[in-house]
Amino acid sequence: MTRRKLSADEVALWRKVTDKTEALDQRSTFDPEAYAPQARAKDHPRPKPDFGKLNTQFPPKPEPRKNTIHLAPSLPDQLRRAPVQMDQKTFGKMTRGKIKPEGRIDLHGMTLDRAHAALTKFILSGHASGKRLVLVITGKGKNRDEGGPIPVRFGVLRHQVPQWLSAPPLASVVMQVSEAHISHGGGGAYYVYLRRRR
Repeated sequence: MTRRKLSADEVALWRKVTDKTEALDQRSTFDPEAYAPQARAKDHPRPKPDFGKLNTQFPPKPEPRKNTIHLAPSLPDQLRRAPVQMDQKTFGKMTRGKIKPEGRIDLHGMTLDRAHAALTKFILSGHASGKRLVLVITGKGKNRDEGGPIPVRFGVLRHQVPQWLSAPPLASVVMQVSEAHISHGGGGAYYVYLRRRR
């Protein structure tokens, strides 16, 4: 790229600018020696280390961080940890599949609204007729989690039924809820032990 020559007007304008400016005295505005590393080192000399008095003990290792995230236990774990409200011997027989349920309801394929209404009617009518052990089949559910930021529960009915059974009006007639034995559906079904009619 070649430089173009200034026009007569541009040269005249430049001369007007330079006539009005004054040259700065760099010494009065900036003292480079004040900022030089040597000047600072002379003003504040570093103490020399005494290698004879070094502390050879290392500080103790920091303790590992404690994990504060408490994940909710799985549904089967919650049911296993729940206190046994019924006779211990009967409970043992029930969880081993030795007691035959007196009634059963299959909630497969139902929406939450339909399933809740059907379960409520089934449990209350079973209690009214004097049944003690009933089987509620929910199915294990389908994995609908598509890897999004919010996890989707595996088996909506399977997680919802124990909550319905522990809330009114069913809580007053339900004594114990337990995961069914493999012969009666395993993780896809629940034993519901009802209270005696009064």
